[in-house]
Amino acid sequence: MATQALVENETNDNAESDAESQNEYLTFYLADEEYGVDILRVKEIRGWEHVTRIPNSPDYVKGVLNLRGAIVPIIDLRIRCNLEPKDYNEMTVVVILSVENNVNDSERIMGVVVDTISDVVNANLNDIQNTPEFDSSIEIEYIEGLATAGDNMLMLVNVDKLLNIDEISVISNE
Repeated sequence: MATQALVENETNDNAESDAESQNEYLTFYLADEEYGVDILRVKEIRGWEHVTRIPNSPDYVKGVLNLRGAIVPIIDLRIRCNLEPKDYNEMTVVVILSVENNVNDSERIMGVVVDTISDVVNANLNDIQNTPEFDSSIEIEYIEGLATAGDNMLMLVNVDKLLNIDEISVISNE
């Protein structure tokens, strides 16, 4: 009996350890490439809807959306990542994310426009690879790592770096 209890405790400890070493990521597509964001950052997933345009904002800032009384900036990730723009359709989705503001250690809510949502996947933290080094013409600062999702390579987006920029800060604080 004591041996069985010891084995059960070790099994439970291993299961907890495995769960602690995994993160869940919401995956989405941009230009036929699959990306992922930490599921704990996702507040809501919405279909594309009209937003209020902000004059003199960068082209990747589509506008703002009133989300239950909160003004939420909406960023087109295709344009933000220098990808070919695409017309929005019934598959276009806005992912509402929580973003940490490094300036004053606060949280902001922002929306990103993506081509389509794919899935929620588990990634073992030990299996996440560092982003390879490229020459300076390729911007990889917004990718925190690479993970495997089935047969595909999944780029994990660092939303704090991607969305924590001065132009967006000004808009989201208005």
